[in-house]
Amino acid sequence: MADEIIAQQSLGEQAAFQLANVAKTAPQFGAITPRWLVRLLDWKPLESGTFRINRVDESKAIEATCGQVEESPIPGTYVQYEEQPKEYKLNAINAVLNVHTRISDLFSRPYDQVKEQLRLTIEHVKERQESELLNNADYGFLHNIAPGQHLKTRTGPPTPDDLDELLTKVWKEPSFFLAHPRTFAAFGRECTFRGVPPPTTTLFGNPFLTWRGIPLIPTDKIRVKSSDNKSKILLLRVGERKQGCIGLFQSGLPGEISPGLSVRYMGIDNRALASYLISLYCSTAVLTDDAIAVLEDVDVTNYHEYK
Repeated sequence: MADEIIAQQSLGEQAAFQLANVAKTAPQFGAITPRWLVRLLDWKPLESGTFRINRVDESKAIEATCGQVEESPIPGTYVQYEEQPKEYKLNAINAVLNVHTRISDLFSRPYDQVKEQLRLTIEHVKERQESELLNNADYGFLHNIAPGQHLKTRTGPPTPDDLDELLTKVWKEPSFFLAHPRTFAAFGRECTFRGVPPPTTTLFGNPFLTWRGIPLIPTDKIRVKSSDNKSKILLLRVGERKQGCIGLFQSGLPGEISPGLSVRYMGIDNRALASYLISLYCSTAVLTDDAIAVLEDVDVTNYHEYK
C-alpha cells in the first residue's frame, strides 16, 4: 500500500517524456544499398539520347604479310565495318513527388519535409536505376550477353572451377564479378570446404572478397529465384578504352543535380499540392561481346559438414 502512495506522489516517466527534448533522426530508408555497380561503371555523357556502337565486321579478314621476299607484292586490305550498327537509346526513370503545402509549412523542423521527401524519393529512383542496368529487357546487362558467353555450373553450387571457367570468357582485363550476396556466400563456403578461402581487397574503404585478384561485388538486384534458390554470377570488363561495358547518361539536363538526374519544380495545384518531377536518364552498352559473361543455374543452398 505504501508503494502505491509513493508512486502516485511522483511524476511518472511517461508524463515526463512529454516535455523531454527527444533526439530525432532523419527518416531511415532500409532499402538503400551501396549501389556498387553504378560506382564501378565507366559513364559516358550523351547529347542526343542515342549511342551507336560501330563494330568491325570480323568475317572480313584483314591481310598482312610476314617475311616478305625481295619485291613480292604486298596484298591490299581494309577494315570492314558492320553496316547496321546497334544503337542504344536512353531510358527515363520518372517519379512525381507531391507534398501538401500545409505539411511543408507547419512540420519542417527540425527536418525540412520537402528536402527529406526528395532525398528518399531520389534514393528510390537510384535503386531502380541499378536494377534496370541489370534487368531491363532492352538494355540490361543480363539481357545483352552473347550466346557464346553463357556458362552453367558443373555441379550446382558456385565452385572455384566455375569462376575460373568464367574468367576464360572475359580474360582480357576483367574488372569484377557481380552477384547476389547469398551467391557469394555460397561461393565462400565452397572455397572454405576446399581449403582455399578467398582473400580480400579494399575498394571505396570497404573490404571485398576476391577470386584470382578480381573483386566479388555484391548486389541484391541480381535476384535469387524463390522457386529453386538459383541465381547468376556476372563477370564484366568495364570502360570505353578497354572496349568493355559502359553506362550512358544525358548531360546538361534542366535542374540537373547529378549526372543524368534532375529535379524540377512543377508548381502548386488547386488542392495546395506542391509537385516535383524527378527524372533519371540512363542506359548501358556492351561494346564487344567478350566484355561480359554469365554463370547460370547457381545453387545457393549447399552447405558442408566439417569434421
